[in-house]
Amino acid sequence: MSPLKGVRILSLALNLPGPAALMRLRGMGAHCTKLEPLPTADATTADPMGLYKPAAYETMHQGVHMVHADLKTERGQARLHKLLVRTDVLITSFRPSALTKLGLGWRALHRQYPALCMVSVVGASGARAEEPGHDLTYLAENGLVNGLDMPTSLYADMGGSLLTTEAVLQALLLRQRPGRLLGRGVFQQIALIDAAAYLALPLSWGLTTPDGDVGGAHAGYRVYACKNGRVAVAALEPHFAARLCEAAGLPQGAAQQMLKRSTHQALATFLASQTRQQLDRLASAKDIPLHTLPR
Repeated sequence: MSPLKGVRILSLALNLPGPAALMRLRGMGAHCTKLEPLPTADATTADPMGLYKPAAYETMHQGVHMVHADLKTERGQARLHKLLVRTDVLITSFRPSALTKLGLGWRALHRQYPALCMVSVVGASGARAEEPGHDLTYLAENGLVNGLDMPTSLYADMGGSLLTTEAVLQALLLRQRPGRLLGRGVFQQIALIDAAAYLALPLSWGLTTPDGDVGGAHAGYRVYACKNGRVAVAALEPHFAARLCEAAGLPQGAAQQMLKRSTHQALATFLASQTRQQLDRLASAKDIPLHTLPR
């Protein structure tokens, strides 16, 4: 199915959140165009992602019509506005002051293109919209950076891309709603720090803290060492916990004592005696949610 077939989206957003959102919108059938700054003589793109990780850049831009222009020039502005005439949703990732300098503030655009919707991706909203920041700083502010270890994914950026996709869909729905908004464009702002805060909600609720059931307190939901690697065990529900305890040879009733240190130790001892292959077979035979990993 192509729910966005016929919808025309233009993106000026660089790096990860905007292109990742464009990739998803393209997958829904939208006609997607991206306008990038003019690349330097020795490069094929001015998008930083295309420079430091070309493979990721190519993946996100498959099926996207690419246009290059310098928006600080009259020629570049003319090319942009030629595209805007037939655009349903514009996605940007500039700071508000930069948008204003380029003549792309929402009020100005809305006067010129009343049916155009706009989704503005910023680092933080409100008074903080001009602050510099990146995925790492947004995660750190929300308690999602542990010690000196780097996060294993760009969670704020990818979460922001989902919020951007959601904002595009919301704008299109609002534009179709009967009443004063029918046929009129809608403005939506997405803040990457809000995406990080949303992803951090389980932590703020105490679910993933060390004393939380899915933070390590529950013996059936944690990562253990096995004989030739590691195993991520997710036997949280009582029936899964019971199967895990039975497989480990624990006494009857152990599944009701998954918060006890003795249960943790008993499962750790059992799992340490098993190879990844043995545990994979056990998971399949006993219907236990676990996944083995290398060391």
